[in-house]
Amino acid sequence: MANSTSELNMEPEEAAGTLPDPVLTGPGSVRHAGLDPDSEQWVRALQSEGSRYEEACTRLHEVLLRIARFEIGRRATHNVAGPEQDDLAHQAAADALLAITRKIGQFRGESKFTTWAFTFVVFEVSTKLGRHFWRMPGVTLANEEWDRLPDRFGADPGAETEARELLASLRAAVNDVLTDHQRRVFVALVVNGVPLDALVDKLGTNRNAVYKTMFDARSRLRARLTALGYLNKNTSRPS
Repeated sequence: MANSTSELNMEPEEAAGTLPDPVLTGPGSVRHAGLDPDSEQWVRALQSEGSRYEEACTRLHEVLLRIARFEIGRRATHNVAGPEQDDLAHQAAADALLAITRKIGQFRGESKFTTWAFTFVVFEVSTKLGRHFWRMPGVTLANEEWDRLPDRFGADPGAETEARELLASLRAAVNDVLTDHQRRVFVALVVNGVPLDALVDKLGTNRNAVYKTMFDARSRLRARLTALGYLNKNTSRPS
């Protein structure tokens, strides 16, 4: 994954570079209205044919692959490593490239072309990691690992009694104040440690919807635990 971190720290146009295009920069060249020069070069190359198109696809695939490797490595909760990790990265980059070339005519220049292109590979990484998680043996959304929760959060052994009391109250609050959907999402993410990508894939939804559900669930739980005296009313706030 060499140079992956520095790649992501660059501006998108720095990461992808530019394509030399004497046709675009020469006298009388026809420009796509509203596009910056780098984005225009990418779009024109990906809408061309022959060797120019193939060269643009090869270069874009290299950039997408670096982004895919970085994203998979960053999301370490999926326990993907070695050849399997690289295979997922190649799949994500290839599928993202295919989607980009199919939808290149939809690019309107609201952002840099590379910024637009990166959203495709990040989406593919999320989807593939989510599906990969559910293929692992013994993984199911029905599991509830409440007894392991103190260990997962590194509870102090000296405060085990208090931790167990809080856990019992939290579990009761989850059953009492959350909707069925909120409970399912909270238990999956917090209790069972299911990666967000995997839950999004299983529920057939998107990240924003899950974030909203978790926000509402945590607000309800904070209110209940505050009423029970486990949280300070002055400092308790939804997060």
